[in-house]
Amino acid sequence: MKQLAYTLYLLMVLCLTSATFIEKYYGTQTVNRYIYDSEWFIAFWVIIVITAMCHFGLQKMHKNKAIFLLHFSFISILTGACVTHFTSKQGIIHLRTNQYTDFFTNTDTRDSIRLPFAMKLDTFAINYYPGTKAPSDYISYVSIANERMNGKVSMNNIFSYHNYRFYQTSFDENHKGSWLTVNYDPWGIPITYAGYLLLLFGMCWVILSPKGKFRKLLAHPLLKRMGIFLAIACCITTTTAQNTLSKKEADTYRSKQIIYNNRIAPLNTLARDVVMKLSGKSSYKNYTPEQVLIGWMFYPEKWEYEPMIRIKDKELQHLLHIKEYASLADFFTSTKEYRLQKYWNKLHQSGEESSLLKAITKADEKIAIISMLQQRTLIKSVPKEGVKRLTNLQIQAELLYNQINFSAIVYRINLTTGLICFFLFIFFPSQSLLFKKIIRITCTLLLLSFIFHTISICLRTYIAGRLPLSNGYETMQFIAWSAMLIALLLRKRFIVALIFGFLLSGFTLLVANLIQMNPQITPLMPVLSSPLLSLHVSLIMFSYTLFGFMFFNGLTALSLAASSQKLKKNSLLFAWKIERLTLLSRIFLYPATFLLGAGIFIGAIWANISWGRYWSWDPKEVWALITFMIYSLAFHTQSLKKFKQPLFFHLFIVLAFSTLLMTYFGVNYFLGGMHSYANG
Repeated sequence: MKQLAYTLYLLMVLCLTSATFIEKYYGTQTVNRYIYDSEWFIAFWVIIVITAMCHFGLQKMHKNKAIFLLHFSFISILTGACVTHFTSKQGIIHLRTNQYTDFFTNTDTRDSIRLPFAMKLDTFAINYYPGTKAPSDYISYVSIANERMNGKVSMNNIFSYHNYRFYQTSFDENHKGSWLTVNYDPWGIPITYAGYLLLLFGMCWVILSPKGKFRKLLAHPLLKRMGIFLAIACCITTTTAQNTLSKKEADTYRSKQIIYNNRIAPLNTLARDVVMKLSGKSSYKNYTPEQVLIGWMFYPEKWEYEPMIRIKDKELQHLLHIKEYASLADFFTSTKEYRLQKYWNKLHQSGEESSLLKAITKADEKIAIISMLQQRTLIKSVPKEGVKRLTNLQIQAELLYNQINFSAIVYRINLTTGLICFFLFIFFPSQSLLFKKIIRITCTLLLLSFIFHTISICLRTYIAGRLPLSNGYETMQFIAWSAMLIALLLRKRFIVALIFGFLLSGFTLLVANLIQMNPQITPLMPVLSSPLLSLHVSLIMFSYTLFGFMFFNGLTALSLAASSQKLKKNSLLFAWKIERLTLLSRIFLYPATFLLGAGIFIGAIWANISWGRYWSWDPKEVWALITFMIYSLAFHTQSLKKFKQPLFFHLFIVLAFSTLLMTYFGVNYFLGGMHSYANG
């Protein structure tokens, strides 16, 4: 029974993995029809639950109440999903002003379904961000026929009546009509939510139970003897700057308030982003961003020969006869014909998404930015009335944020220190007084990096007016912050965490700094303006951080094992270090997996509040579930004896990290889906 239960479990993981790729190539309707909504898929889940319950009973695990509650919560969640599938109704209703409607259209069957009441739209309104035409919320005011009942439907605000829930979806261009999603699910949602609540209680019980495995791991005698030896090194970098208009004249425009990315910002923010977009750097030669911006606007004939447009694609470099940087003139012939037009047309007609087409598209965007500068359309002035302008403090905060490359400074220090400490940990067994001093110095350095990075996040929060957790760039910043915080909290009991705090935060900020996923600070889409979103992202990012620590633990343990085999000495020392790393990863496994699970299901609640479906089998959701299912296997050391072997456990953790990378990066950049906004 045990083999059957785990075989079916792994087959489901394989099925879910395959489904995401099938959706990529054959579309959402195909994968929904033949997999997610099919009878065999539902039966598959039922069989997994039955076999798991049988195995659970044979192992007499029901005697452990915390473990029983945890597993029972998953049964409740799956039961709720099944009830929702078979009993719920979902559709779209089109309301018009002064016209009652009592029908809605079923989303799946396109049949008309009658409501037990009639409702109409009273008014529809759009709220905008100050001084812009960017919507901050869509609001429908509705009323029920023959009832003194009025309701308000907006983003993240549901109107519920007689178990029918209404969600804002779209609206007519003349604002005389509104489209609402209708959801009727009186049984499935309560059962599912009960499962979420049981899951929360179960996870807390497992963590807090005095007789549980987690508390026993915390009481392990090795924790009292942990110690490693760290060293410190810093990278010192220099930057350059230069002029067009005099720097003094250009600087007078830095604080000028403009409308940029649907918000009020100082000109410096736009200028810096333009230079970053064109050249891949925050400055060009010795010119300040304002000098570059003004140069393109007022001296285009001089700037068109400046080689500041970065082209990374080798094939496009060959077509333009350049190395890495092109001037505007390189894109045009002597008769002012656009040299890339014929290639763009040819590639688009072929229908192939080649790397050259992507490179040409990116180059087109850069040329368009220059054109907008020359035509004076990129910069928009702030209206004199009806808009709250930035205070001097807000302007100075944003200028400071733009001026200091916080991420670059922190990643250079942390990554360099972490790499040096990593090698010292593996090859240096000494416990001298010198290393105790090095440990104290390293702790101080990490604390300073953490404070510096915290200032960066606080500035970004103050500037944006929201928690910076809306896109890939911002979540990577949060992962780095979490890694340093965890390392500092664990530094006394787990000195090894210092190494991984440096490495994980350093690598994360390096990727964020290189890719620059989203350097602009923009207002959120209306549907994303929810405190549940921040909680959802925060929990998952904390879990990713802990999984990152475990990944580095695993790499270190495998490196130690390889070194022990190669050197054929100090085997006891190496074994002791591997055992400590195993203990640390086993401890981290609990909060990491539980936080991921909590984050997933809080995200489901947010989705249910936002658009009426708590689970839609979106690729991001599926891969998050796959990651949760894979890491959950490592808990079952009684059934899967292999996980008791330290090297197998570490190898599994290292390989399991690939599912997390697929969830965070692979879905965003390859599979797509509703969660693609996370790209930034």
